[in-house]
Amino acid sequence: MVSLPSSTQPVMADQAQSNGSVVGNNSSKVGISADEIALYDRQIRLWGMKAQERIRNANILLITMKALANEIAKNLVLAGIGSLTIVDHEVVTEPDLGAQFFLNSSHLGLNRAEAASSAIQRLNPRVKIHVSTSDIRNESPSFFSQFDIIIATDIDSPQTLNVINTATRLNSRPLYAASSVGFYGFIFADLIEHDFIIERAKSNLATKLGPETRTRSVVAVSPKPDNPAQELVTKRELYSTWLLASDLASLPPDILKSPRRRKIVTPILSCLRALWEYLTLYETPPDPNNRAAIAQFTVMCTEKHKALGLPVETLKSDILRSFLQNINAEIAPVTAVVGGQLAQDVINVLGATQQPIQNFVIFDGNSMEAQVYTLHPEGPLGKALFNEASSGVDAAAAVANAVDAAAAAAAAAAAQMDSSAVAAIMAGGLGPVMPDMNMFTGGGGGAADPMDINGAMGSGFAAAPGVDLGAAGFPQQPLPLLVPNGTVTGTDVTAAAAPVSGGGGTGSTPGQDQQHQGQQQS
Repeated sequence: MVSLPSSTQPVMADQAQSNGSVVGNNSSKVGISADEIALYDRQIRLWGMKAQERIRNANILLITMKALANEIAKNLVLAGIGSLTIVDHEVVTEPDLGAQFFLNSSHLGLNRAEAASSAIQRLNPRVKIHVSTSDIRNESPSFFSQFDIIIATDIDSPQTLNVINTATRLNSRPLYAASSVGFYGFIFADLIEHDFIIERAKSNLATKLGPETRTRSVVAVSPKPDNPAQELVTKRELYSTWLLASDLASLPPDILKSPRRRKIVTPILSCLRALWEYLTLYETPPDPNNRAAIAQFTVMCTEKHKALGLPVETLKSDILRSFLQNINAEIAPVTAVVGGQLAQDVINVLGATQQPIQNFVIFDGNSMEAQVYTLHPEGPLGKALFNEASSGVDAAAAVANAVDAAAAAAAAAAAQMDSSAVAAIMAGGLGPVMPDMNMFTGGGGGAADPMDINGAMGSGFAAAPGVDLGAAGFPQQPLPLLVPNGTVTGTDVTAAAAPVSGGGGTGSTPGQDQQHQGQQQS
């Protein structure tokens, strides 16, 4: 095991504003050298010297070294961050060799983080690479304080991800979470409260301070010192936690009010939410060859789809079948797209001159679309939603009770499910999934291998064999669960278990000033 040096200290801890955003104050740092300016010349021209200095001094934590993390590490190291710490307690297996370009057969049996570290270091010798082979679930909350940004990839337990998010919130550190599911993937961001500065030409009308959307507001305006015709506008984005955004938050009202926009919301969002619930309940993903598991997962998908207010005809059996076929698969082109977008957003956040992701990206490799959705619950956002007094043992017990109740309801619905519905998924039925579970109104395909992954992905792609996600288990409550103010009291789980409305805009493109964040890309 290669441990972190005991002298490792927060690289930018003194630069975190009270609102939790990292702005960079390099007065105590050595300036960029001439050879670094030459090396990073093109990107310095793109985002400026100050942004590059903040990137150069950034200390990033990357959790789990799989195909997605390979892409993220590559992009961040080549961009010239200060240091990268990789945490992974698993060893390299045969499936890892299929989509990870830092590994080869000589690394089999070695720790994944250690095996990849030397190749990552060769990409940019100026970046410090640290490796930890410990289980991230065993780290104390203070462990996260030494990093400027935490990136958690391919976490197999939503509960574990919630615990990590709690730790990052306690230490006012931004968190990204991401995962790939074969042809599909997602990015989640909880930057707590992030400030960024945009430069634009002065308008005839003075820029007003105050909210622009539910999540974004203008907090300061000043003329550019060397060009009075330009102004510097400081904006602040507010975020919510994984626990709230991943299941309890509904789509924004501007989408729910528009039938056209509801129809173009990707059903992969419903599938992902069902997968997260399934992992929470059973600690392992649904087996695509198990009829009971397919029935249970289908019920969960349908319930999530209805809770989001989406039309039933957009959740079809072929989508469910494709999603199930892709579970446990890693596809290099997909991880390249998702990892590249996440790494770019990290660079934008460090540079503090671009609009960051707000707050979910859902990628569909079939349509090659990465849609951004702003998913927040009602109530306060940012630092205001984190109430430690309401996030202790009672809240954890309440959420656990809600999970048990959801499991019982899903099991009952699955038991009543028409067996032909399951057969349609396994054999290739193509109708929409209807709320009454008489699901497949269209014709079915021929009798085939129920989960022909190569057929679903097309030639040239192969699914990695399934990994044992059940071995990780649940964390033993090392941290309280995050809940909004007033959501959970005692063991009353009604409010926590029910979907809530709210949210800001959606469909925005990361890296742009979103003056009209509520407009959906089409």
